[in-house]
Amino acid sequence: MVWEALGSVAIGLALAYAALRWLPRRLPPRSLVLSTGPVAALLGALLTHAVLGPGHTLATLIAAFGMTAAMLSVLVRTDPRLRRSATA
Repeated sequence: MVWEALGSVAIGLALAYAALRWLPRRLPPRSLVLSTGPVAALLGALLTHAVLGPGHTLATLIAAFGMTAAMLSVLVRTDPRLRRSATA
């Protein structure tokens, strides 16, 4: 369980850092993104570990990746340059 937790935190940090590099203007402050990544990954790993039980490390890490991607996607804002008219 300890290695799953450390692996999921590493996945969360890596994905949060990649999101900051890829979409720097569309995300909230850096500290929020870098803290959301590992927390979401730990939550995903905990839920998966509780459902599947021990011995499913790969599935737990995949779920941590998915949960991190989902939570970071919630933080993405629309691009202010893409303003659209309500009548168009």
